[in-house]
This record gives sequence, structure tokens and C-alpha cells, in this order.
Amino acid sequence: MTDEQDALSEFVEATATKYGVPGVAVGVWVDGRAIYGCHGVTSVENPLPVDEDTLFVLGSVTKPFTATALMRLVAEGRIELDAPVRRYVPELALPDERAAAEITVLQLLNHTAGLDWRMSADTGEGDDALGAYVAKMSEVELIAPPGARASYSQVGYNLAGRIMERVTGRTYEQAVASLLFEPLGLSNTFFATGDVMTRRFSVGHNVGEDGAPAVARQWKDSRGNNPGGGGASSVADLLRWARFHLGDGHAQDGTRVMSAEALRRMRERTVELRGSTLGDAFGICWFLRDVDGVRTVGHGGSANGQFTELLIVPERDFAVVAMSNAGPDGGLAFNQTAVRWALEHYLGVVDRDPEPLPHDEERADEVAGTYANDMMTLTIAVEGAGLTIACAIKPEIRAEADTELPPDLPPAGLGLLPGDADAYIVTGGGLKGQRGFFTRDEGGVITGADLAGRLFQWVSSQSASGQRRLGRRPAGPTTTR
Repeated sequence: MTDEQDALSEFVEATATKYGVPGVAVGVWVDGRAIYGCHGVTSVENPLPVDEDTLFVLGSVTKPFTATALMRLVAEGRIELDAPVRRYVPELALPDERAAAEITVLQLLNHTAGLDWRMSADTGEGDDALGAYVAKMSEVELIAPPGARASYSQVGYNLAGRIMERVTGRTYEQAVASLLFEPLGLSNTFFATGDVMTRRFSVGHNVGEDGAPAVARQWKDSRGNNPGGGGASSVADLLRWARFHLGDGHAQDGTRVMSAEALRRMRERTVELRGSTLGDAFGICWFLRDVDGVRTVGHGGSANGQFTELLIVPERDFAVVAMSNAGPDGGLAFNQTAVRWALEHYLGVVDRDPEPLPHDEERADEVAGTYANDMMTLTIAVEGAGLTIACAIKPEIRAEADTELPPDLPPAGLGLLPGDADAYIVTGGGLKGQRGFFTRDEGGVITGADLAGRLFQWVSSQSASGQRRLGRRPAGPTTTR
């Protein structure tokens, strides 16, 4: 092995051991070559060594595949980004008829359609799963008018997948395979469990009652969620995928798949983000973030006890992929540490968390409360001389689920950040380092909290007075176009 290979392998082994992750895989594209570091096992119950071809569930790292395939259809003139979604999915129905008629394709791809994060709906594993999923959107209330703000939406990406089905006349999975997987030689990237189970694959792990990693029994989400988070791939295939986005639109064998201009367009800002760890802006799907003066383009993904992170640096022809099979305390922490190490080690780019302000009793009392979306609840509470944040799946969602869901995240430290953006940072636990912000109405009253790009609406106060305090200042707009 080369010195760089040794350095990566040593880092990966030491860091996976530190965080107690059963299995990890890291790939780096630097100086025109790929370097891999893999450690651990696919499962604590049926252990096989993790290697560069081991499959992990991608979660939301599937979304760039969906967006890129759709952009290929745009380049072919079969879809228009500014067209209303109903041009391609005429059956789309929402509780707000005006919104259903106005939402555009681009608004799905940059998360400005006003759709909520997720929808609790298992529509089976048949070829009609995505159509049935979209039919259930008639029950989904919008969180904002189309185009008013950015809020990360799985629902929106599943609807984008349905557009592909209607335009191509094929299932979403068949369309992505023909548009991307086959021409790019991504022979180790799949959606169907039948394809995955014949190869080496990783299972998720969450912390068991004894504190040790325990296998997560739900391997991936239902088929209706495939466009937003149902892919499975290996670190080698994801690095090949990253190289395509760093290139000129050709596959490695010289086949023209897309134009370089179309790929660059996906990396251009379409909407600003505020107070988010994930990025400063959305391109078309991609999170765009400036780190230590360098523009990065990336996406993360989570499944039940599995995490994936993909980051590219176009101006340096650099990419890093990190995959892990443990819950957020281990897996998410490992991935974030690996990406930061790679940026600093190979590029000299340092990514640091901002420092929170000292505890302010009045501001803490103002933001303390319960916030919720369709699937989850955030509880921000004053604990002694500090704030905590807890994240839980709603009890009714757990009760309706037929499979095991990820565990709730117990209270962990939260600190408010300097400036007028109403921003905060999680300072402990499985979400350590995640940033978000509070939304206010025109009168300055807090109406919601964003975390990981997702809006949680205010439900009730956790302050000592039981009242929401009037803010000292209205926040600025959450987005600019």
C-alpha cells in the first residue's frame, strides 16, 4: 500500500473503533486516483468483512440520482424545469388545489414546493407503489406556499420520481437504471432487495439495551420512497458516481451521458439556506457549502442504523464518500469526522463548528417548546443553565409501523449562535454539530424550528411561563430566490 493508503486505512480503523461502529467504508478521489479505507463487518450477527464493494443503504444520497436522471430528461427536451408538475402528473391532488396546480418541477428538486418532509405511507412493493404513494398526497397539508421557502422534502422527491415514470413509461427504478446506472457502469447500485441479497451488503445497527450495537430489523424503506431514499450502493460505485459529476458528462468509457453544462447547472445556487449544517444553498438537489473559502457540493443520507455522506470539491477535482452501519451516535459521527479529516488531510481545508453563545435565560425561555412535523417531534427545553434538544418519532407513527423504526434521540445540549439569524447548534448526542434556526412571524413570534433542512412547526411552549415570548426582532426572510 502507498503511504496515503496507509494513512487512510489507519484513520478509518481508529475512528470506527472510537465510535463503536461495526462496519465502515471510505473512498477518496484525489490527485487523479481512488483510495479506499474499509474496516469492520457487515453485521454483528452474521459478520462478513466490509470492503469497497459492500452495499450500504444510501438513504437520501439517492436523491442526486433522481435529480440527475430527471435533468437528463430535461436536456433531452422531455421535461421542462419551470413547467407545472401537473403537466406530467395530471392526477396530482393536494388539499390546496391552487398549490397542486402551481408547483413546478424545479421546486421539487430544490425543496421549495412547500411540501412537508415525509408522509407515513407504505404502498407496497409492486410496480404501482409510486403511483399509489402520489395518490395519498391528497392528504398532505403544505407547510408553505410553493416557492415561499426551502424545506427539505422526501415527499417532493418521490413525486419527482413519479414524473419520470409518467414521462418514460417505465418504472422509476427501470428509468434510473437506463438513464444512469447502465451507461455509467454503476453495476453495484440497486433498489430491489432481490438484487442486493445476492451480494455482500451491510445491515443497520442501533444501540441495544445492553449498550452494544444491535441489528436494525427494517433494512430499508418501502418502494414508494425509492426516489427519495431507497437506493443501495458501494463506496466504489459512489466514488465513480462522484467522478461523473466532477467530469464533463462522459462515462469512464467515453460514452456521452449528459453535457458538462447540465452538470454545472445542478451546482448553481437556486435558493439560499439559512442556519443549516447541510449547506448555504440548494443547487438542483445538491447542498452547496463554502468550507474554509472553498465551495463544496454534497448530500448526506440516513436509513435505519446506516449513514452515507458524499462530498465533492469541483475546483480541486476531489471527492470523499463515507458509509457506516451504526446509529447517529456512531455512524453519523464517524462519517462527519471522516469527511472533515479528508478535507484537511488532502486539501488543507479545515471545517470547524461555530461557537455558541453563553446561556441567556431570556432567549432560552423564548425558544423552549415542542415543535413537530408529520413524522417527528422536537422538544427544546431549559435544563439548568442550558438548553437541550430531543428528537422523537411520533407515538402514533410507531404504533402504525409494521417494522422496527430507529430509536428516538434523547435530550442533548443545544446552544444559540451569535448574530440575528436565530440560529442554533446541537452540542452533544447523536446530532452533535447539526445546526438549525427558528422561524418567526411578522410580529416576531417564533412559529417553527428548522433542523437538518426540515421545518418543525411550533406546537406548545416549554418555557416557565407557558407563554411564547414576543421576539426582540423579526427574523429576515428564510430564503431568497
